[in-house]
Amino acid sequence: MTKVFVTVDEIQVPARFIDARFNLSDSKRGQALYNEEHIKGAVYFDLEQHLSDMTKKAGRHPMPEKEKLIDLFESVGLALKDTVYVYDQGGTPFATRAWWMLSYAGFKKVYIVNGGFTALKEAGLETETGTVSYDRSTIIPQWNEESYASREYVKAITIGETDALLLDARAAARYRGEMEPLDPIAGHIPTAQNFDWEQVKQGNTLAPTEALLQAVPKEDEIVVYCGSGVTASPLYAVLKEAGYKKVRLYVGSYSDWITEHDVEKG
Repeated sequence: MTKVFVTVDEIQVPARFIDARFNLSDSKRGQALYNEEHIKGAVYFDLEQHLSDMTKKAGRHPMPEKEKLIDLFESVGLALKDTVYVYDQGGTPFATRAWWMLSYAGFKKVYIVNGGFTALKEAGLETETGTVSYDRSTIIPQWNEESYASREYVKAITIGETDALLLDARAAARYRGEMEPLDPIAGHIPTAQNFDWEQVKQGNTLAPTEALLQAVPKEDEIVVYCGSGVTASPLYAVLKEAGYKKVRLYVGSYSDWITEHDVEKG
């Protein structure tokens, strides 16, 4: 079983901290929160500046090129051997997105702090303001390609060439195509089943639920997606925490899929 989430009393030092707080309706809010106060020594990873390549047309939060991720990790002095704790506001999908990117690059000791910044502060971890800098590092990533699903990979699932379960993490009404507040076309990727990611949220923590474990066969390969690869990352993380071996994240997700392919409704 993969250890993904930690509580504050499980944190061991020395370690590196990454602040991934963000707000989808106010893209500057996360950086502002970090500047106001963050865990001592934490660096900030912004969803749109660092964990997406917003110049691409592959969905609303496109996958960065590998070179961009390497540069990000090296610019803050990370090493693959580091113990890394990622936090956000707690119960939001931003730490899970950052954690997935680090895991994809081959960081083995990277964990999501359940409860987020508030839990860390209440536990007495020292905080500071301003920005933090580290000497640049050099890393040789060990890319975990089995955690990543491209649009072509998902297409192969929809036409039966690849045997895997597509799991749509959006709200049920969006999945059914009854409403679509963000993308120009309503519906879901053909063959996909639905499990709203908010069902694994318990206050400011994330955890596998019995409903999820019953809905998703453990022996299947699972490909999770959402609107733009952000809110699917909590489902990916809790499935890995629950011991699922074959899970992939379609980072482009629905907003990428509709640029090339048809959808289903209902």
